[in-house]
Formats: sequence, structure tokens, C-alpha cells
Amino acid sequence: METVNIHQAKTNLSLLLSRVELGEEIIISNEGIPVAKLVPFRTSSNRRSCLGQDRGRFVLPENFNDPLPKEILTAFEGNAE
Repeated sequence: METVNIHQAKTNLSLLLSRVELGEEIIISNEGIPVAKLVPFRTSSNRRSCLGQDRGRFVLPENFNDPLPKEILTAFEGNAE
């Protein structure tokens, strides 16, 4: 995340907004003290369009819902045998 001072932000606002639109976050500081953060504005309708964008990148193993091995269950449940 980049930090820019107020003068840089005023001079390069269009460029900074283009970067933010692509997902980057930029901090604006005054005399080295952060005062604002530029972040992408996403409405709830935009959020829906990104759902499922990783479809096909992960394959669920066939044994995903099988019971866990006894030693792992024991570790999770804290049962000492």
C-alpha cells in the first residue's frame, strides 16, 4: 500500500483514482501523518458480479465429507487417551 502526501494526491488525483479503480489502496498523509485512505468503491451489486470468479480453480476432493481420522478428532476435541 503506497502512501502519498497531500500535494502528490492533488497533483496526481486522476492517476491515483485509476490505480484505486483497479483495486489498489492508497494512503494520503499530511506531514507524514496518515489522514485518509483511497479505497475502491464497490456497491453491493458490484459485489455479486465477483462471486464465482475462481470457479474451476479448486477441485473438491471426493473424501471431503468423510469423517476425520481418530487422531485428528482427538487433537481438535482435546480428549486424552
